[in-house]
Amino acid sequence: MSDNHPDPIDGAVEYPVDGVLDLHVFPPSDVSDLVPEYLRACREKEILTVRIIHGKGTGTLRRIVHSVLESIPWVNNYHLGGHGSGTWGVTIAYLDPPGKKGSHPS
Repeated sequence: MSDNHPDPIDGAVEYPVDGVLDLHVFPPSDVSDLVPEYLRACREKEILTVRIIHGKGTGTLRRIVHSVLESIPWVNNYHLGGHGSGTWGVTIAYLDPPGKKGSHPS
């Protein structure tokens, strides 16, 4: 493959850290590790409101995402998206800023 394109065989995926994480492009088995890493990267860029698109489906990804969010001490709050925000196919997470007293380092 040319130098301008990543080799899909190596498994590395470039994903923009812009506050929107669409889980449709990742295998479900990666979600538990991916979500905290993405949120950590957002927090480092001081993106403190993150939209996580997990889809509606059976609710399995939503439950995994919510379980992961519950385990991260610097996730201040989260809720399902409202009308116009993806409703129950999206979760909006609110992060504590880096260095906030009582929050764990990134």
